[in-house]
Amino acid sequence: MPELPDLTVYIEALHRFAVGRRLEQIRLASPFVLRTVDPPISAAFGKRLTGVWRIGKRIVLALEGELFLLVHLMIAGRLSWARRGVGIPPKRGLAAFDFENGTLLLTEASSKQRASLHMVRGQESLRAFDAGGIEPLEANLQAFKQALMRENHTLKRALTDPRLFSGIGNAYSDEILHRARLSPIKRTRTLGEEEIERLFQATRDVLVEWIDRLREETGEGFPERVTAFRAGMAVHGRYGKPCPVCGAPVQRIVYAENEANYCPTCQTGGRLLADRVLSRLFRSDWPKTLEEMEQRRSR
Repeated sequence: MPELPDLTVYIEALHRFAVGRRLEQIRLASPFVLRTVDPPISAAFGKRLTGVWRIGKRIVLALEGELFLLVHLMIAGRLSWARRGVGIPPKRGLAAFDFENGTLLLTEASSKQRASLHMVRGQESLRAFDAGGIEPLEANLQAFKQALMRENHTLKRALTDPRLFSGIGNAYSDEILHRARLSPIKRTRTLGEEEIERLFQATRDVLVEWIDRLREETGEGFPERVTAFRAGMAVHGRYGKPCPVCGAPVQRIVYAENEANYCPTCQTGGRLLADRVLSRLFRSDWPKTLEEMEQRRSR
């Protein structure tokens, strides 16, 4: 799922390519992508794009007349810029936004079609989409701590809760926790002051570093390789591969459709966290440490 760094470079590209341009029409390939009916989508036709920003993981396209289009890419949704009036790609194409100078395509590489488009009128209607999480790159340490301590959750859940933090998802929460040397299942209210400061700094450092990387990769073009799995990541999507800090194999916890990736040496004192799926099968036979796991593999 595109998160804060990815959405930042999308927004910056849309400023370069589309802000100030007239939106001539919107073509929908799937009736399910549009989740609102009032105002009608045709109300956007002919309006000029006046701004682009982010609310959580939604991209807001502001149009003349206080009209707002909100695009949520979910897991597999992506944006691309093409020549004006280009055809919507079959199978994965959802919508096309035809500007006077080019077309913004919304596609989704999934049959579940979770990506969505909302259209609302007025600031009050727009505010309804804000879950209330703080902006992690704008908050100071005190605001970060208050959000973190609001509820007693695991760190993984807290960082990805849009009511607490805006724009952080599965991928960058893994990277942040690895940088902070903290377990994904550690409870927020068990953190000491030094750990909170470490997490705060790691959050800022990881997000800023990846924004800078993605900006450099994109240049003056439009982002073309937006993915949750990048070669430069420390732990996310790197199960079984060596941790870049200590060399220990990266481990993971799988739950529902998500997973947490972590280094047991750097983050959990060498302890393996029980995977819900596998531990249900192995129960008492589940290894507790890396050493025990390696011993079993060598038998």
